[in-house]
Amino acid sequence: MTEVHVSLDGDDLNAVARRLQEPLEAQLTSALELAANRVAEQYDGQSEDEVAAWILRETREGLHPDIAAGFEPDPEQLRRVARAVMRGERLA
Repeated sequence: MTEVHVSLDGDDLNAVARRLQEPLEAQLTSALELAANRVAEQYDGQSEDEVAAWILRETREGLHPDIAAGFEPDPEQLRRVARAVMRGERLA
């Protein structure tokens, strides 16, 4: 099982976002985990790039539009999640 956690760099956040950092990280992590597990259920041999893009789309669809618009995960971390999906791992 691969653990998924979204971390935000507090130095890059404005004052309001810093106050909301912990719940925002929890919401992003939950959305990413749910999206990855949905993609895993439908995965059928797509490439790593396709799976990563699919997970990102699914994650953004699960977020409030304003949060989704600003969600730019680290590409390497997203590929790590995609590889876990391709190996058939459940994510937590």
